[in-house]
Amino acid sequence: MTLEILLVEDNPGDVRLAQEAFRKLDKDVHLHVAGDGVEAMAYLKRQGEHADAPRPALILLDLNLPLLDGREVLDQIKQDVELKSIPTVILSSSEAATDIDASYQRLANCFLTKPVLPEELDRLVSSINEFWLRNPATPAAVVS
Repeated sequence: MTLEILLVEDNPGDVRLAQEAFRKLDKDVHLHVAGDGVEAMAYLKRQGEHADAPRPALILLDLNLPLLDGREVLDQIKQDVELKSIPTVILSSSEAATDIDASYQRLANCFLTKPVLPEELDRLVSSINEFWLRNPATPAAVVS
């Protein structure tokens, strides 16, 4: 079964590392990338070129994005009856308590700090895969 993930990340280096980590780990994971918050919302709402976009089983969301900040994207996801059940994991370089607290107040499902080393990212991706994609019971709307 193919597992769809939406990665919302504007840093091409971080995108490439995440793609490589998921590719090495699990051939069933299909990683979609949105480079800014506006594109992420268009993808999630299946607008424009994303009209046929599959519903992701998981959203990995950076906080500092162009056009529409990750915090605003998180707010829109969690306020939308069609999207709020999709697990949304903040994946940020920030370790600031204010960012962590604000993300949970905005109903993020998890806050993870981006690792510095590629092998640390591999371990983190493995943990994400195991915890969020392979084992949980999820609402029927998430996997449909």
